[in-house]
Amino acid sequence: MGLPILMSDELHHDILWNVTNRKNRMKLLIRCTMLALFIATLGTLPVTAQERRPVLVFAAASLQTALNAVATEWQKEAGKEVKFSYGASSALARQIEQGAPADLFASADLDWMDWATERKLIKIGTRRTLLGNALVLIAPKELATHLVIAPGFPLAQEIGDTRLATGNPQSVPVGKYARQALMALGVWEQVGPRIAGADNVRAALSLVARGEAKFGIVYETDARTEPRVRVVGTFPASSHSPVVYPFAVTATSTNPDADAFLTYLSSPTARRIFEKEGFSILK
Repeated sequence: MGLPILMSDELHHDILWNVTNRKNRMKLLIRCTMLALFIATLGTLPVTAQERRPVLVFAAASLQTALNAVATEWQKEAGKEVKFSYGASSALARQIEQGAPADLFASADLDWMDWATERKLIKIGTRRTLLGNALVLIAPKELATHLVIAPGFPLAQEIGDTRLATGNPQSVPVGKYARQALMALGVWEQVGPRIAGADNVRAALSLVARGEAKFGIVYETDARTEPRVRVVGTFPASSHSPVVYPFAVTATSTNPDADAFLTYLSSPTARRIFEKEGFSILK
């Protein structure tokens, strides 16, 4: 039986150090190789793929249900994402002026798109007026009041000491349309003091749905989205400016998908969605 080989502490330490060092060098080599492969793969990708980000759309609140559905279909077909910021056209236009990183602007009237155009906030040649809508008078579903919208109709009497909800008549498109219609019908002087001016049309819709306002003036498409309200009547188209929706790419957008999504909004798929939600398609 042979004698065991004795190893000095110094030799044992050297062997362990060499083994450990070789393992560390091997790990480092593997990591460097993987990093090189990753960088090489990045180099083969198109620039647009490396920089791609969701298209950011600033859109009128009344477009919310329809645009969300359109974006879902676009993502299925094109594999690209859209994000939205919804609100009153007036507020969105001012945010874009202040540098908000929107790629597209969708207004609920011509005035605010004109305002943005005058300030060079949109790209010339991209502006398109795609959709139309109707202006309606709504009430809580359980309210049994019947009113015929006509010159001099007794809206003020029906409102009484309660409120008429709509957008701010000075700035929010739905409120501006409402003011035009009530003036044309000769009831603005009586009804104006009873208006609860909301920040956007969906906020006005909610006031009626919750019973905080006896009546409201909103767009037909918004009334369809809320089961707690009913449409009392539709305002004559001749009583107010046409309710239309212009779209445009913003002047500061560098997203290559912005134009593509704007084009998709006129596709057969998008048109079917808009018509289903109650919008009219404009040529």
